[in-house]
Amino acid sequence: MIPKIEKASLDEIKAFQEQKLLEVLTYVSEKSSFYKNLFAKEGIDIKNIKTLEDLNQIPVTTKEDLQKFNDDFLCVPVSEIIDFATTSGTLGEPVTFGLTDNDLDRLAYNEAISFDCAGIKEGDVVQLMTTIDRRFMAGLAYFLGLRKMKVGVIRVGAGIPELQWDSIRKYKPTYLITVPSFLLKLIEYAEAHTIDFNNSGIKGAICIGESLRNQDFTLNTLSKKITEKWNIKLFSTYASTEMSTAFTECEHGNGGHHHPELIIVEVLDEQNQPVKNGELGELTFTTLGIEAMPLIRFKTGDIVKFHDQPCTCGRTTLRVGPVIGRKQQMIKYKGTTLYPPAMNDVLNGFENIETHIIEISTNDLGTDEILIKLAVKEQSEVFLHEIKDHFRAKLRVTPKIEYCSRESLNTLIFNPMSRKPIHFFDLR
Repeated sequence: MIPKIEKASLDEIKAFQEQKLLEVLTYVSEKSSFYKNLFAKEGIDIKNIKTLEDLNQIPVTTKEDLQKFNDDFLCVPVSEIIDFATTSGTLGEPVTFGLTDNDLDRLAYNEAISFDCAGIKEGDVVQLMTTIDRRFMAGLAYFLGLRKMKVGVIRVGAGIPELQWDSIRKYKPTYLITVPSFLLKLIEYAEAHTIDFNNSGIKGAICIGESLRNQDFTLNTLSKKITEKWNIKLFSTYASTEMSTAFTECEHGNGGHHHPELIIVEVLDEQNQPVKNGELGELTFTTLGIEAMPLIRFKTGDIVKFHDQPCTCGRTTLRVGPVIGRKQQMIKYKGTTLYPPAMNDVLNGFENIETHIIEISTNDLGTDEILIKLAVKEQSEVFLHEIKDHFRAKLRVTPKIEYCSRESLNTLIFNPMSRKPIHFFDLR
């Protein structure tokens, strides 16, 4: 069931969003201490903001603003907060988000239309392979969305391949929600224990936290490694706690679909100006329909490209392409601009590599230095040369590479204080 607005003409979508923009600006100017102060300080009269283009009159909101003035963004009494969630803190101090009862309903609606986008329907059973605790919004959002769709949920949580396979065999799920690299661990376990995973009944996996595609929407190395062995459909999804909204692929796999009833999106350059159509920039959004902590022009730090051709699925809304990388994680190395996902993709192409981390530091000349630490099945100088040649061919540069034990790297990657595996360490 595609919402009517997502099949409307671009002019109708724009008019609809401009009406919603007026509502959210009126709301925050009355309820949010942060935006009240900002509008007063900048001399902003919201009556002058009538179109999406007029949003340019409002300064952007940053992660630093959220960290520094967290409580000032709250628009309702604390007594109305039903759920307290925090951001993952990947790029700084975690921020707390409160959600009201209506916000939880909106979150459920968002996930329901997102999962529907990926082909999940009433009657399916979904195995949830991500945490629902530790103030993590995503796990709760998935559960609420699936419940709204009348879809069965198996809350297994993260890790433990044996438990995942026991659950798959017992409850016969049709879809999985997981970090894609964990699917490789499931395949490895299945092969070692003669589990016929291609006859397990799994049709697809909604993948979070890691990229599945190249910029032209072809499968990247990680996705190819999964699908070459396991005949399942992979769906990419992009979301964040701050936006309480997801961009999920449909079966055509051409980017995450925008839900215009939930969020206004922009792609901005370094000067906070909209980029030209089809150019890369920083994803910036304004939330719609949120009661507790709406955000206006919030810069995500994620570098993306918009695609606005209508999709074969019938949706006319724009689509968000694969994230190139985090703006703060951009690396300038020997005259070349790099982001961690591109390096991950190179490393994922080697069967001999068990795990890795990427460390960025500043050298004596004040420029970026890259050190890649690898745990491999078999160490050799020949293999090191092979990796370096591959980096040179794919990314035009060769970072420093050293061998480490799998145990020493896993201690860093699986930090108990983090909800996601950490493969990138910025020491600059």
